[in-house]
Amino acid sequence: MGEVKLIATKQSLYCTRVEWALKLKGVEYEYIEEDLSTKSPLLLECNPVHKKVPVLVHRGQPIAESLVILEYIEETWKDNPLLAEDPYQRAMARFWAQFVGNKCVFGAWEAACLAEGEEKVNAIESAQESLAFLEKQIEGKMYFGGEGIGFLDLAAGWIPHWLNALEEAGGMKLLDAEKFPSLHEWAQNFIQIPLIRECIPPRDKLLEYFNASISYMRSLATNQP
Repeated sequence: MGEVKLIATKQSLYCTRVEWALKLKGVEYEYIEEDLSTKSPLLLECNPVHKKVPVLVHRGQPIAESLVILEYIEETWKDNPLLAEDPYQRAMARFWAQFVGNKCVFGAWEAACLAEGEEKVNAIESAQESLAFLEKQIEGKMYFGGEGIGFLDLAAGWIPHWLNALEEAGGMKLLDAEKFPSLHEWAQNFIQIPLIRECIPPRDKLLEYFNASISYMRSLATNQP
């Protein structure tokens, strides 16, 4: 069991996507829960650059950053491939996975942290523009990866659970079923997969975390000169 360790926290969507990948590959691992308020010596040793989770430790060697870890898992354990054989399809999966993190996640977070007003309305519109690109990627397909769960499904897997809680905490609606029917259907189906569902944190804990984080960010904005 000690060959593979995952240093993580349950609230983190980035950690959960790594855990999903390990389970899909059938890799046994030791889960090490990290308290980010008092970062452990193990985390600081394994990720001295960013000092954050997730970190995968395989045979004593640490790998940081969730998408980098997903690539490592894919290259190390060949069963149940997450990426297509075709180089172009592999490149597109990587591109859209980066897009999900750089545009969709941060766009949704920015919109949630803003108080009511024109700025929030504009942020919501911007976040929905990003989701519209994902809508086109999933149209007519069960999974982004095709017949089975793939790399991009794991990258976008925060949408059904984390985004839903973030919408409530941020007082907004981004994933409208009428505006994004294919993405909404994918999200509903994805979250019902037992392997996927067993790794997600309790919604009340996630909501508590988002409420506290958003209140903190809004207080910082209010106190700015």
